[in-house]
Amino acid sequence: MKGEWTSEQELLASTLEDFAKQELEPDASALDEKEGFNRAAFQKMAGLGLLGITVPESYGGAGLGCVEATLAMEKMGAACASSTLSYLAHSILCVNNLSENASDAQKKKYLPKLISGEWIGAMAMTEPGAGSDALGLRTKAERKGDSYVLNGSKTFITNGPEASVFVVYAKTGSTKKDISTFIVEKGFPGFKVGRKLSKLGMRASPTSELSFENCVVPLANRVGEENHSVSHMMRNLNIERITISGISLGIARACVEYAANYAKERKQFDQTIGSFQMVQERLAEMATNAAAARALVYQAARAYDSGDRDLSLGAMSKLFSAQIATRAGLDAVQILGGYGYMKEYPVERYLRDAKLMEIGAGTNEIMRVLIARELLEGDV
Repeated sequence: MKGEWTSEQELLASTLEDFAKQELEPDASALDEKEGFNRAAFQKMAGLGLLGITVPESYGGAGLGCVEATLAMEKMGAACASSTLSYLAHSILCVNNLSENASDAQKKKYLPKLISGEWIGAMAMTEPGAGSDALGLRTKAERKGDSYVLNGSKTFITNGPEASVFVVYAKTGSTKKDISTFIVEKGFPGFKVGRKLSKLGMRASPTSELSFENCVVPLANRVGEENHSVSHMMRNLNIERITISGISLGIARACVEYAANYAKERKQFDQTIGSFQMVQERLAEMATNAAAARALVYQAARAYDSGDRDLSLGAMSKLFSAQIATRAGLDAVQILGGYGYMKEYPVERYLRDAKLMEIGAGTNEIMRVLIARELLEGDV
């Protein structure tokens, strides 16, 4: 929409579209099939300044905000949602987290290699028994002199098989809120990357389990004060929900565009299927829902950049955009009919990838709880 973006944002959007079409889209289906990882694209993202998109320029980042990060997710997500999910885990869950919360010394040590693409980053929160219950962690860190000893396990860790650096949350006290953050390097003694997990969708975004068996982490690698990580955990979860909504927007847009183009060409009963009212209705609903989701997501992103940390707005954008992406995937498959069910066409991949949006970064059910809690406890 004219006037929606600044000239800098328009240039970024154009650059991102070109990059997505040239570097992500051509390999998306093959990487999905073999559960690969587009490492080459990550290196090129570094060249575009994307790997530290929200990091201040003083630390080598692009110094941009949530709006631009969400825009990156949307444009790249339309081409390859899997690679974009890995990009989010790196740039938001790891790099942005460190940029916001780490000490100056920690930033100088870790951010340069993460922003250059030499290292891939990840964040480790989810555990086998603590998914939606973010504070129900069982991984423990015990202080021993100038080190901490970590014991426990994590699962569903995006970038787990590829990452060199992990932002890890662990219990350091007796209450649920006694959580601390640690920077764990892949080579630390006692730390192991477990089995790679095979998934329904987002198959080109490698996921694994992690284990900590008397893993020794230097005191210097604790981020912030002991037992004081809940507040910055929640802040980073908020920007994650908003930016990951950009991937949902990208998937929805890809579904609308592919289905509309197909409807213009596919003929049945001596006419294009786009002339059928039922197909028109489905396309119109897809496009309208995608536009509504987009408006809500960027409202949340702009609010975040203005300093408004309203958790319910981020939850709304995550909930609605995820639902719309999955619905768009279903509708695109339906419009293509039997061909939509075949791997020869990308819409079945769009659908499989979209479903993760309703689960990852907080399930739809948890988003509804957050929204309802704000309505019931806050000022309506």
